[in-house]
Amino acid sequence: MILYPAIDLKDGQAVRLLRGDMTKSTVFNSDPAAQAMEFVAAGCEWLHLVDLNGAFEGEPVNAAPVEAILKQTKVPAQLGGGIRNMHTIAAWIEKGLARVILGTVAVENPDLVREAAREFPGKIAVGIDARDGRVATKGWAEETNVMVTDLAKSFEDAGVCAIIYTDINRDGAMQGPNIEATAALANSVSIPVIASGGVSSLEDLIALRDCGASLNGAISGRALYDGALDLKQALQVLDA
Repeated sequence: MILYPAIDLKDGQAVRLLRGDMTKSTVFNSDPAAQAMEFVAAGCEWLHLVDLNGAFEGEPVNAAPVEAILKQTKVPAQLGGGIRNMHTIAAWIEKGLARVILGTVAVENPDLVREAAREFPGKIAVGIDARDGRVATKGWAEETNVMVTDLAKSFEDAGVCAIIYTDINRDGAMQGPNIEATAALANSVSIPVIASGGVSSLEDLIALRDCGASLNGAISGRALYDGALDLKQALQVLDA
């Protein structure tokens, strides 16, 4: 199971939000590329990047720090937030992004997801962010009546390479991930699932690894910045 260190970008800085609230952000590093290099030095295999401003505005906002990370690091990176058309998808892949995460458009324009997955095989993931089992869009600001499992199953034949499932109520709260819901989702689809939201300790990672579903990985942010989770140690445990 892969551990994806998260770098959430707001106004050019690496931050963490509490339960997706843009007014409740904590700045952890004013130099996101330097933060990325710290994670790489610790041995991470992937980086998980989110353009928070972009998610709300519907277009890339923090392109400069993302590009700096891509130039300075050698590990693959995935990015979500404000990516809602083929032009933007193609531009990021041309700049060296390994995986594009499509969230809002997965609900509003699923045909775009299918087109992108055909055009860029192995490089398109779907981000499913949910509160109480229902999908939220536009930077988690809008809630829908779409159920997580229904949305995931609708992309079974689309060729997407992963689903990033985030329980919004757990995100940044340091209260542990929603293991039951994550495992249920992973067991209901053939698409690899990455867990996100609330991963705050080594015990959380072990619980996800042993949850009874074959997860591709887990994303952690605040715990790595706060020191509650040691990246090097976590990578060693998951690699054992």
